[in-house]
Amino acid sequence: LDVRPSDEFGTAHLPYAISIPVGDLKEQLQKLPKDREIVAYCRGPYCVWAKDAAEFLRHEGFRASHLRDGVCEWAASGLTTKSSKAG
Repeated sequence: LDVRPSDEFGTAHLPYAISIPVGDLKEQLQKLPKDREIVAYCRGPYCVWAKDAAEFLRHEGFRASHLRDGVCEWAASGLTTKSSKAG
């Protein structure tokens, strides 16, 4: 679960991620599966959005955790990212 703003998700995101900006999470909970663990991520180790999102999701009955690293750290490790922007 990518909780960054939508434009950042469009630029680069982890494979198979869905975008729900942290401010929209409460209104979009129905988009998330209750039968799988949700792993939230954001901009990196100093960004608290993913931690806050995981905490909120657990409070709402989801199995949730957060990824300490973000997209930049993911890519720097040689792992694949995706883009949603045309061009």
